[in-house]
Amino acid sequence: METKNLANLYNLAPLEWDAVRAHLEAGITQGPGTGGPNRHTCWLATINADGSPQVTGVGALWVDGTFWFETGEHSRKGRNLARDQRCTLSVALDDFDLVVEGEAHRVTDPATVAKMAERWAAEGWPARADVSGVALTADFSAPSAGPPPWHVYRITARSATALAVVEPGGATRWRFGN
Repeated sequence: METKNLANLYNLAPLEWDAVRAHLEAGITQGPGTGGPNRHTCWLATINADGSPQVTGVGALWVDGTFWFETGEHSRKGRNLARDQRCTLSVALDDFDLVVEGEAHRVTDPATVAKMAERWAAEGWPARADVSGVALTADFSAPSAGPPPWHVYRITARSATALAVVEPGGATRWRFGN
């Protein structure tokens, strides 16, 4: 992993990826009133067919060292990812703002889909694997996800940038070897 201190100008030490990862592994609360000013929203940016950006909130989870999210294949983000897997996910947390750049890969392994459904259910969204086993269903979801089935995506990160929002501050970019 390549690390670049973006706060040399202010004589600040680089942030440690292990500390950022530990914070993510502790969980990101996304329900109203559970974090941040009111909560922590994950924002996913994909690329429209004309090359312009498309940004939308997603219910992402940090599991097994990466971000996961879900969406319907006919949603704009689903169509964008079918054409171009490049994406960026960002979230503002209590200690730092984080941006992860990489590619979103659709997951079709039934065991993994079921595991992720259990993780979302544990967070309060009653997701479950659908009859196909390769997608999710639930009694409700965000309107931007479109109707079920919802497909699970795993982000393979190329880089991440964190900006500390508490003392002593700092900003660091990591490039991963994927």
